[in-house]
Amino acid sequence: MNLRKTIPTVLAGLVLIMANGRSLTATVVMPNPVLVLQSQELYTANRKQWIRYNYFVENFDAFPKELFAAAPNLPPCGTNTKAARTWVDFYDATGKRLNGFCALGKPNDLNNIWFALEEGVIPPSYVYIELNDRQTNTKSKSNLADTTL
Repeated sequence: MNLRKTIPTVLAGLVLIMANGRSLTATVVMPNPVLVLQSQELYTANRKQWIRYNYFVENFDAFPKELFAAAPNLPPCGTNTKAARTWVDFYDATGKRLNGFCALGKPNDLNNIWFALEEGVIPPSYVYIELNDRQTNTKSKSNLADTTL
């Protein structure tokens, strides 16, 4: 047995095995969402008038479905023990949280996100969303989007 030929062959095999293992556990790439105001709607809840600011994410289809899988192994969202792996939060331009979503089930659900303010409250000029992949502790921030059509 010639060790000079055997050792490099064994090492090359180990490198291939390790590379394969890495590809199986590669992190999911999360792009920056492109947030767009879709509409505003007036509604009543708890005897108050509210304005809902409805948004969609233009590049929703760039987000892997794995990001929105139920994650019962991660901390719950209130009483929801099967909250999604990735949570979405709305913020005004100063970083004040306005609303959040912890149970979106698929990338297309990014097209039905919103925040609401009581009628008469002046909305912030701009808002953004942040996606938080709780499994990898990765965050992705959107552009600043208008609050007026």
